Amino acid sequence: IQVRTLGLYTILEEIIMIKGCIADCKLEDAGFHYTMTLIQGKYKMFILYALAEFGVVRFNALKKFIGEISFKTLSKTLKDLESDGLIHREEYPQVPPKVEYSLTKRGESLIPILDQLCIWGEKHRLDSLHPDPIAK
Repeated sequence: IQVRTLGLYTILEEIIMIKGCIADCKLEDAGFHYTMTLIQGKYKMFILYALAEFGVVRFNALKKFIGEISFKTLSKTLKDLESDGLIHREEYPQVPPKVEYSLTKRGESLIPILDQLCIWGEKHRLDSLHPDPIAK
């Protein structure tokens, strides 16, 4: 970046040098992208939330809690979360088979972020139920 004049342009050019230019960056190199690849998907956040709230949870309890998810989708999503190291699957050798899911330490490290989403959601959900006509 060349400095042509003093004043506003110099300040803007310095800011661009410090923050970087979008043309020189890739989203895939950001921690945000990595995090989103782990938690994006229609049901992953619901599963993480359920395990954070209720601890050790069985497959059918997750299915009932989420409701609209199919058995196939729940099974695949749980496998994805397990392969990413966010949840632990414990299978007990008995008839009928018993399988329980819980958060790993890595999965637990996401809980403060989920908590903030819950706080934001509660605040804005309540605001949407009782909108303040003056605030607009």
